[in-house]
Amino acid sequence: MAHAEMTEIAPGEVTARSPRRRSALASVEHFLGMLVEIPAAFLVVAEIVILFAGVVSRYVLHSPLIWSDELASILFLWLAMLGSAVAFRRVEHMRMTAIVASARPAMRAYVDMVATCAALAFLLMIVWPSYDYAYEESFITTPALQIANSWRAAALPVGICLMGLFAFLRLLRAGDVRTVLSAILSVAAVIAVFWLLKGTLKPLGNINLIIFFVGVAGFCVFAGVPIAFGFGLATYGYLALTTRTPLMVLIGRMDEGMSHLILLSVPLFVFLGLLIEMTGMARAMVGFLASLLGHVRGGLHYVLVGAMYLVSGISGSKAADMAAVAPVLFPEMKARGAKAGDLVALLAATGAQTETIPPSLVLITIGSVTGVSIAALFTGGLLPGVVLAITLSALVWWRYRGEDLQHVTRASGREIGRAFVIALPAIALPFVIRYAVVEGIATATEVSTIGIVYAFIVGFLVYGLLIYRKFDWRRIVPMLIETACLSGAILLIIGCATGMAWGLTQSGFSRALASAMTGLPGGSATFIAVSIVAFVVLGSVLEGIPAIVLFGPLLFPIARAVGVHEVHYAMIIILAMGIGLFAPPFGVGYYAACAIGKVDPAEGIRPIWGYLLALMVGLIIVAIFPWISIGFL
Repeated sequence: MAHAEMTEIAPGEVTARSPRRRSALASVEHFLGMLVEIPAAFLVVAEIVILFAGVVSRYVLHSPLIWSDELASILFLWLAMLGSAVAFRRVEHMRMTAIVASARPAMRAYVDMVATCAALAFLLMIVWPSYDYAYEESFITTPALQIANSWRAAALPVGICLMGLFAFLRLLRAGDVRTVLSAILSVAAVIAVFWLLKGTLKPLGNINLIIFFVGVAGFCVFAGVPIAFGFGLATYGYLALTTRTPLMVLIGRMDEGMSHLILLSVPLFVFLGLLIEMTGMARAMVGFLASLLGHVRGGLHYVLVGAMYLVSGISGSKAADMAAVAPVLFPEMKARGAKAGDLVALLAATGAQTETIPPSLVLITIGSVTGVSIAALFTGGLLPGVVLAITLSALVWWRYRGEDLQHVTRASGREIGRAFVIALPAIALPFVIRYAVVEGIATATEVSTIGIVYAFIVGFLVYGLLIYRKFDWRRIVPMLIETACLSGAILLIIGCATGMAWGLTQSGFSRALASAMTGLPGGSATFIAVSIVAFVVLGSVLEGIPAIVLFGPLLFPIARAVGVHEVHYAMIIILAMGIGLFAPPFGVGYYAACAIGKVDPAEGIRPIWGYLLALMVGLIIVAIFPWISIGFL
């Protein structure tokens, strides 16, 4: 995204007073981590096998497995919760660190401890409602497997307890006891104040929406509390202190948000992205593009734009896209005199440009929360990416029109042909995926398994044995664990954001928002303009997936009411969020690009504004001409 897709500073990493104590706690945490990571990796493999078996059974053997989707759904919730626990242990839950990172070391350590304590407080508050929810689900029997639904729902209290345990161990491992105690007391004091004000808050009505969903959630996000837990605290506080809603309902909404079967494509496409990078398929595609354009002024910059477009059609994960392309292109681009800041700025811009290209995780999320056809979104997302690629390329041409190419040798026709032959199996993958969806061979969820099997076979036989002769089997398990980790971080945000969206809807906020937005002068044009501004801001602060889950169900019905096609509107807000996500100083995608490119963020601040302007021009073109999004539906 989702995730993120980024790294961050580990809370509380200060010198311990007792090395022996810290070593013992580290051993305990490592052991518990292995107990969680190995089953999480196994669940990723199990989901791939189950879904691919379902495709083969239905399409090849013409004998559908009636239990495959149900079993996949049961295991998916376990994968989401165990993955969330892995992400918590590795400190990889998405959070906004722009403000925290600028603080002094002592203050940063304190704020990081506060973030851990806030997350632990939320986990402690929902552990009992999650147990109640799992118990209530025991009275429901699954239709195909005929087992109690508590086997699935039990993942919630188990995952919550594991995350709470890792949070507790993190506090114990922190060396500065005074900092830990200060953080605990600070969080406890804030919770106590809100609890004491319970009687005052109830009569305030919808003002509580501002207090909790703007004040509490905003404060948590800017204070560096992981986004999922910030959303969860705001929703829990609103329900517990201002309504009579049973808190078990919050757990139910989290379950509903995380376990939607369409979202199962999130971990599978993340793993596919890691697989194409490891096998060398991405390297082959980039090599072919470089042979075509390497001799042109700014040629490798065009290659970067094109490579991100191609790779995005495979992985669905922005972090995987950038990690696959940057290490291959950056060394040669720097050798030609390109500045590191400009490279990372263009890398971030192409990350925003390719947000609509299937199988984007944001597209899948929109389909899951709004009911818009995933196949239509996949079709509609191709051309908007081309339009933004053209506007970016126009700026590249202007900036590099005077580049010195005396030392660059143009590739011969034979070299281009050889690069094409090498890259052909990799280039075919996006077309294989799209063909499988369009022809009805597999659903949007299942198609990722076809991509994985294809990439595994081609990556091993073609690139591993014949071309690069490198297929590192030792990386498979770490890749599976990384997949579970990133997926858990994304899915927990979706779960908590679903709870928040439900709270907003029940309060009547959605009706008020719909009334205000439909009443804007200027009709659909004004609605689109306001949406662009709003989602650029939301993309910068919340990232794409949380913003979509929160506001998608509210705004898509309004778009229909004012006459905007759903797919067209989806492309507009995705691109707007992408611009916000990769725009400094708050856009976390920009910092992820800097981390992948190993470039100081300060170096890319100035050059990225030109690229963002080019993206905005492309977005306006897409907004003005709906045909770009819906012409091929």
